Amino acid sequence: MTRTAIIAAMPDELKPLVRGWAHQRRGHVHLWRWTFDEGEWIAACGGAGAEAGTRAFAEIEHGGVIDRAISAGWVGALRGHLNPGQSCQIAGVIDARTGERFPVSGNPEGCWVATSPKVADAKEKLRLASTYNAELVDMEGAIVARLAAMRGIPFDCLKAVSDGLNDHLPDFNPFITAEGQFRITHFIGFAILRPWYWRPLMRMGENSRKASQSIAESLLQNLDPQGTIRQRNGFPNLKH
Repeated sequence: MTRTAIIAAMPDELKPLVRGWAHQRRGHVHLWRWTFDEGEWIAACGGAGAEAGTRAFAEIEHGGVIDRAISAGWVGALRGHLNPGQSCQIAGVIDARTGERFPVSGNPEGCWVATSPKVADAKEKLRLASTYNAELVDMEGAIVARLAAMRGIPFDCLKAVSDGLNDHLPDFNPFITAEGQFRITHFIGFAILRPWYWRPLMRMGENSRKASQSIAESLLQNLDPQGTIRQRNGFPNLKH
């Protein structure tokens, strides 16, 4: 039986994909599992950042050896031509703390994702683009890539854009806990008193929903290009 790990930060990033999958929660980590004849796909969301990504990876590995790891989820655009909502072909990820580069398995073409230890604001986006010649930014890709490399298993990265280069958004970092959890009630209290953020946040919410749908479609195309596994095993239909 082959086990494929799909790791993202927040449950909403994988929501269209995992509808109908068996779900459980262990501490801060949400786990979803879909089992078929030849193996299983296991998705985990442990929060934002490297430590949360490590926890999510460990929870999947707790159930058995992982044969392949995929970093999936939302990314911010570092270039103006990348539109929110669209999925992106990824060539690899860069750890912005060390400069290490991790190419994906068998795909030398595409965008590079810089993994930052914090949510990148407009100034940080420009720095990452300039320093690393990256097109996208996330917070978990590099740790998933590093853990896969340590185990000698294939690594892939499937991302879609949630926010554009010039989107005027608030600083999300104060609302992310040390465990990588987003304090939504605190953020709502902050945002409701700042109406100039309402429209950008609504736009980001809609773009994020589109991005999640794109992520689900890209993952299924990657995992089961011909659809034979899904047809044979009654995979739930994707819903918008």
